[in-house]
Amino acid sequence: MKILELVIDEEAEVYGIDAISLVEFPAIESDFVALKNKQRIEFAEVDKDKRIVLGPALIPDKPIYRKNDDGEEFYVYFSKATVRKAMEMFLSFGNQNNMTLEHEHNLRGLSLVESWLVEDEQHDKSRKYGLDVPKGTWMVSIKVNNEAIWNEWVKSGKVKGFSIEGFFADKFDVEKKKEEKNYYQDVLKAIEIETGLDFLESMLKEKSDNK
Repeated sequence: MKILELVIDEEAEVYGIDAISLVEFPAIESDFVALKNKQRIEFAEVDKDKRIVLGPALIPDKPIYRKNDDGEEFYVYFSKATVRKAMEMFLSFGNQNNMTLEHEHNLRGLSLVESWLVEDEQHDKSRKYGLDVPKGTWMVSIKVNNEAIWNEWVKSGKVKGFSIEGFFADKFDVEKKKEEKNYYQDVLKAIEIETGLDFLESMLKEKSDNK
């Protein structure tokens, strides 16, 4: 089955991550945990005053199953560099409050309160909560101040993790586009040089004829 690396194409009209969604089946197959007194617990016992869920938003080099509208099945993955870039763009674009439910409904009252990359697999904060994620993983903590979402979706266990929403491109297509762009730029440059030489020759000839 085909495996594609997805990248952020900054030359595209839209790119990067727009929102983080609470979903029942996270594409990265890793659940989040709810926090009470900084311990991993079941949702039914969650301290209602805390209302923070923590988990991975994006895991590098992890194959994610996809199926397009034509029925073609394939896998996609993100490199460590792309995960870092996606995290930085999400924050720099001011998307900390952009949250959705199952990629369908915009949510109010949810906000990103922590964001970091796992740099040490043994001593990272994620290990304190029993999350076994590799180096380069983008971790997030979300504060849920929406009463209905907390009780009906998070505390009940209807949603179990995070899934990102954004615009990425196939690395092969991006590189091909860059190669084509470089080729046409080289052609234009050659034309400019040739045209400039022709113009210079004509000027010299005109100057010589006038003597």
